[in-house]
Amino acid sequence: MKKISIILLILILFVTLTGCSSKKLTDAMKFKNEYESLNNTTRESDGKKIRKVSIPEDNPIIYKKAPEIVDMINNKETFIVYFGFADCPWCRSIIETLLEVAKDKNIDKIYYVDVKNIRDTKTINENGEIEVTNKGGKGYSDLLEKLDNVLENYTLKKDDEEIVAGKRIYAPNVVVINKGEAKKLESGVSDKQEDAYQKLTKELKQDTYNKFECLVKCILEEKTTCEKNKC
Repeated sequence: MKKISIILLILILFVTLTGCSSKKLTDAMKFKNEYESLNNTTRESDGKKIRKVSIPEDNPIIYKKAPEIVDMINNKETFIVYFGFADCPWCRSIIETLLEVAKDKNIDKIYYVDVKNIRDTKTINENGEIEVTNKGGKGYSDLLEKLDNVLENYTLKKDDEEIVAGKRIYAPNVVVINKGEAKKLESGVSDKQEDAYQKLTKELKQDTYNKFECLVKCILEEKTTCEKNKC
């Protein structure tokens, strides 16, 4: 009898543990864990201390892949998409404020594409020609085409000359898509912020808030035109 009780107890524990582990992690919690897990760690690429961020549990982030965003654009949907990655120092400068604006303006969905490993890289070879050194991931070239009118140029330097090598999705880039058309792009970075690692003052945070507040008006007011730095 005692043996049966022990076996039953083990089975109950097994079911409980497997049930907990199989519970799906929400995108909001996944994003929170992904960004907060890097707090105060060292960034491999430059050896600098990664900025501490605090991400709300009820944030509106929804993970998407590049081809999914392309499909949404093709379907003439209206939405906001954030391009960035967890250890991007500029992204960590603006992400808390982006989420704050979303909460204040009742934006319940911000789609997120991690662009760290999907972008192409280019260089100028010895003959002065533009050369692709790393091909972009699935859907990246389609994204460039769909967002062409709002994206910044991909510029390369040769001596003192700047050469345009197409368009590029930088990080952070937050884009408003209105009925399938890219209307406005905003990095959110204050014009007064010169270093991705510098302390964020109230003034810098307010600048970022104002930029994103202006951006979301393209969604809330369903504007057909949204000019940079104008609301």
